[in-house]
Amino acid sequence: MPRVKVLIIEDDRPIAEVLTYNLKNAGYEVFVATDGQDGLNQAQLKSPDVVVLDLMLPVIDGQEVCKRLRADPATRDTLIMMLTAKAEETDQLIGFSLGADDYVTKPFSVKVVMERIKALRRRRAFDPQAEDTVACHGVIVDRLRHRVTIDNQPIPLTVSEFRLLDTLIRQPGRVFQRSELIDAALGDDIMVLERTIDVHIRSLRRKMQEHADLIETVRGVGYRFRDPSASNS
Repeated sequence: MPRVKVLIIEDDRPIAEVLTYNLKNAGYEVFVATDGQDGLNQAQLKSPDVVVLDLMLPVIDGQEVCKRLRADPATRDTLIMMLTAKAEETDQLIGFSLGADDYVTKPFSVKVVMERIKALRRRRAFDPQAEDTVACHGVIVDRLRHRVTIDNQPIPLTVSEFRLLDTLIRQPGRVFQRSELIDAALGDDIMVLERTIDVHIRSLRRKMQEHADLIETVRGVGYRFRDPSASNS
């Protein structure tokens, strides 16, 4: 079985070295680029499964690298984790709007980065053919624009709420356990409790207003997005 390939685009060499060491020990095939242009070149040559992308890079910054990776058919489906010293929510939203799959701020725990890479891989495994935009029951989730509309009206969501809804709507009718939703939508973080999902679901339903019942509770198990075929039966 081929090893998962990770491309680290990071100009801070000690950070790149410690990530490389730990990823290789975990069985990944690792490549390193120290500027944005080299990162784009290596992404073309190596076809990585995951890109760990610093935001503040020489030559071409991380935002532009992310944008180009998403625009190129050869790399548009590559998982991208942004790794940056910027922790403001607006910076995270910009990163997600450009197509980043996850966002980790410095200083970081190497263990957390490793676990979140695994979580990204598991999340992709839920639906490897996921499209950028999905629609169901009048709800439209657009990954590229990081936007949700319901009956053509935009709905402001937090990053966690967006990812929860995106996970649920892509497989309507499927019941997700809370632990799965942590991995799929929030990332595998040791500080996240399963009941945290309930808090996010309540907030998400409140913002969906009269469409709140599209997210169904399966008692003792978790949550699902209403199956259109079940609604019409």
